[in-house]
This record gives sequence, structure tokens and C-alpha cells, in this order.
Amino acid sequence: MQELIDNIIKLQKQVETALNQLQVASLKKQIDNLKTETSNSDFWRDSNDAQIKVKRLSKLMNKIEPWINLQKQVNEIKELALLNDSNMLAELESQYSNSLKQFKELKTDLLYSGKFDDYDVILSIYAGAGGTDAQDWAEMLMRMYIRWVEAHKGYSVTIIDQSMGEEAGIKSVTMEINGSFVYGKLNGEQGVHRLVRLSPYNSDNLRQTSFAKVDVLPKIDQPSELDIDEKDLKIDVFRAGGHGGQSVNTTDSAVRITHIPTGIVVAIQNERSQLQNKETALVILRSKLAKLQLEQHSQKISQLKGPNEAAAWGNQIRNYVMHPYSMVKDLRTKYETSDVQSVLNGKIDELIQTYLDWRLNNPNKQ
Repeated sequence: MQELIDNIIKLQKQVETALNQLQVASLKKQIDNLKTETSNSDFWRDSNDAQIKVKRLSKLMNKIEPWINLQKQVNEIKELALLNDSNMLAELESQYSNSLKQFKELKTDLLYSGKFDDYDVILSIYAGAGGTDAQDWAEMLMRMYIRWVEAHKGYSVTIIDQSMGEEAGIKSVTMEINGSFVYGKLNGEQGVHRLVRLSPYNSDNLRQTSFAKVDVLPKIDQPSELDIDEKDLKIDVFRAGGHGGQSVNTTDSAVRITHIPTGIVVAIQNERSQLQNKETALVILRSKLAKLQLEQHSQKISQLKGPNEAAAWGNQIRNYVMHPYSMVKDLRTKYETSDVQSVLNGKIDELIQTYLDWRLNNPNKQ
């Protein structure tokens, strides 16, 4: 019986540690505030904002309720075990075994303890050095992430904005990805991705090295989550170019928003409505500023410094080699696989999981 009691106490401490790591106390306050808002008589006056808050409330509750229930369950088992009744041994062992199993299943949540890990994602890909090959490489990465989304139940992806390459591929693309803990899973994809292959766009079929940058942002769609002073914004409208319907090309529907203190620029032209483009651009701007604020540990948006774009392009995280050998290697975790085609077909869960494990063991490195 004493060994069982010791195991239960150990599990109890592990659950408490997990609750602290997940910052459950802070999440409870957020839930209480959202519940108060939803109970207001005018809550549904702005239906879009209301839906966002209801979705956020549901996500928070789904995140902490299993842990709170497990903590209560383990505490009750401990109280019964301390009665030291040998007649209850078999039942207590069964309850402990079930609780331990639940803990192991929930432990993966500890990998998603970041501030925005349970948020949806704004993912952008930009072709870098390498000309047409780089633009083709950017499109290959877009396809890789879309395939990854399609392989996960409950996940969805929407193209927000896309700029096509002159000969092939894309210059850039911005996508919204929705799903459980999707930012926690994908934020490790941020950085420069390098491709080495025999170029299909080179008449001599020479080996070519191409680069593309992936930018991963938590989707901040509630203005209340990040207060931006309107005086810090410069908003321009212009005529959309490139592919699109008749209205897209003949009206000033495209919107460019510049955040003056940081110099961050967001331009959107995919939607027909200028208002839609402005709202989408503001969501992306808030997302960029929120991530920048987190990285720079700043309390005020006005104190933020603009991102160093030139330095960012040197932040190479992964190599994809298709010639003279086959290998995908993550330069942070050292994980590698020779199955390049599977990775490019969206099978990146091993790369994601290895990064999450590495991040958990290296909290000062990202």
C-alpha cells in the first residue's frame, strides 16, 4: 500500500507542476472575463466579435478542464489511499492506473504552453535568392503546408493573398490555418528554408540552391487583444494588380497599412471589398506586432523596434537536399530523414514533434 501511496503523491506533484506550466490560474481569469462578457445583454450586437470570443472561450475551457478534472481525481484517490484500507487496494490501483494513463495523454499539452500556442495561424512564404527556382521553391513549400493541413482532421486553410511568379511558382503567399494548437505546432517552421536540387529552369540542368522564408504568426483577430494607436498607422488604397476578377483590377480595392513606429507594412489585395482588405490587413498587422512584442519583451507597442529583415534572411533552419543525395535536415534539432518526397508531400509531423521536444529542453532557444 505504501508504494501505491508514494506513486499517487508523485503523480499529484506532476499534475500540479503541469498546471503551473500551463498557467491555469491565468487562463481561469481569462475564462471568467469572457463568461462575464458573454452574459451581457448586448454581447451579440457585434456578431463577428461575439463569435470570436465564444470560440476563444471554448478553446480555453477545452484546454484546462481535462487538467482540472484530473487534479481533482488524483486528490480524491490520495485521500482514499491515506485511509490505508487494504480492502480498497485493488480499486485504488485501478483508479491510479487510469489517472496515470490520462496524465500521459495530456502531457503533450505541456509542449503547447506558449502564450499563443492555441491560436490559429497566419503563415506567409516569401521567395528569396534563386530567381525562378526560388519562386518555384516557395510554391513547393505552400503545397507542403496545405498537404499537412489536409492530413489533419479539423484543420483548414484559406489563401488570404498570393503573388504569382513571372515564369513559375509564387513570389509570396499568405494563408490562414485553423486548428487545435496550430500555432504551437507550426511556429517552429519560422525561418529560412534552403533547397538544393538540379534546376528544371536551367538549360544546363545544373545544381541550384534556392531560399524561401516562412513567417508564422498567431492570428490576433480581436482588436482588444492588442491596442494600436490609430495615429501610428498610415493607410493607403490603390488599384489591385495581377490575377483577379474584373472588379479587383478596376477599383482601388487594395489596401496598404504601415505601422509608422516599426516600419511594418502589410498590403492585401485579394478581396473585392476595400473594407475586407483593410480588416484582413489589420488582423495581420496585429499578429505581427503581438509576436514582435513577445519577442522583445515590451509592455508597450510604441516601444517596439522594427524587425531586422536582412538578419532574418540569415536565420536558416532547415535544408532540403535533392541532389547529389536525398536528405532533409533541421539545423536546430539535428533531425534528418532521407525521405525528401514524403516531407514535401506534407509529412512533417516528425520534424514538428522533434522541434517541440527540443524547445521544451532548450527554453532559451527558439
